[in-house]
Amino acid sequence: MGLNATDTLIGVAEFPTCGSKVEYRDRSVMAGGQVATTCVACGTWGLSARYVGKFGDDYAAEIHANAFKSAGVEMQIIAVPEQSSLHNVILIDKSGDRTVLCQRDERMVLQPEELKREWIVNARVLHVDGRDTAAATQAAAWAREAGVPVTADLDDPYPGIDELLENVDYLLVNNDFSHRLMDEPNLERCLRRMQVLYNCRVTAATLGEHGVMAWDGKRMYQSAAYRVPVADTTGAGDIFRAGFIYGLLQGWPLEKQLDFSCAAAAMNCMAAGARGGISTVAAVEKLMTEYARYDIPDSIIAGTSPASQS
Repeated sequence: MGLNATDTLIGVAEFPTCGSKVEYRDRSVMAGGQVATTCVACGTWGLSARYVGKFGDDYAAEIHANAFKSAGVEMQIIAVPEQSSLHNVILIDKSGDRTVLCQRDERMVLQPEELKREWIVNARVLHVDGRDTAAATQAAAWAREAGVPVTADLDDPYPGIDELLENVDYLLVNNDFSHRLMDEPNLERCLRRMQVLYNCRVTAATLGEHGVMAWDGKRMYQSAAYRVPVADTTGAGDIFRAGFIYGLLQGWPLEKQLDFSCAAAAMNCMAAGARGGISTVAAVEKLMTEYARYDIPDSIIAGTSPASQS
């Protein structure tokens, strides 16, 4: 349950400076959005998936509906008449790094009263991104009452997020979020403190090309990213979360979950768009045997290097 967006991807040689005029290489329109992309990946890998979200009544809603149907994802859509769906503009430089210009419209915020409990409590996992914080909090509370584990992909400490975090079992954040939430420069201490404070089963921080670090209350895990040719980093974090959910539902040990998630994210980076590189489970596992991996520098662990965007 969470965000969807239609992405306009614009390829540029380098990020424009203020006041400049820059030629772009290409432009394309694709479906994206954090939870929506995660759902499509899960559906593609054979999981039964349901997406709960909000759309306008424009062509973008049709793009998403077709993508969900193609991946076998059930839709529970709250439609807003005479309103445009959310749209992002994403600049992609020659190295594949992306800069997202995202849209926020209060009319497209999912409200708790728009949810139905039965959409949530018959799942094996609930995944939220926290942007629609009040609705995500309600859904997570229902899930907790029903014994449904909750995974969360959070990138900003939105107002009211503490109540949501109290019902999250697997907290999957980016590096920057963990430091901001805990007001702590050391990543290991961030993960340990989050796990204790919110009583999570696992806390993890994604680190872009440096992979992921995770803490399960007993052991600190480090899983390095795979060295693949990067076309576009858009959606890497969303596909990482899909990989984590897939591994969780297979009953894999955490170390294998993290490795598979890193490989799935890497594969997506080899094509354009938030979902351009989604492939089969077998293809992800093959990638794990064919590509070398990056190292995780000590500076990342200490929290002294630039934060990841993933």
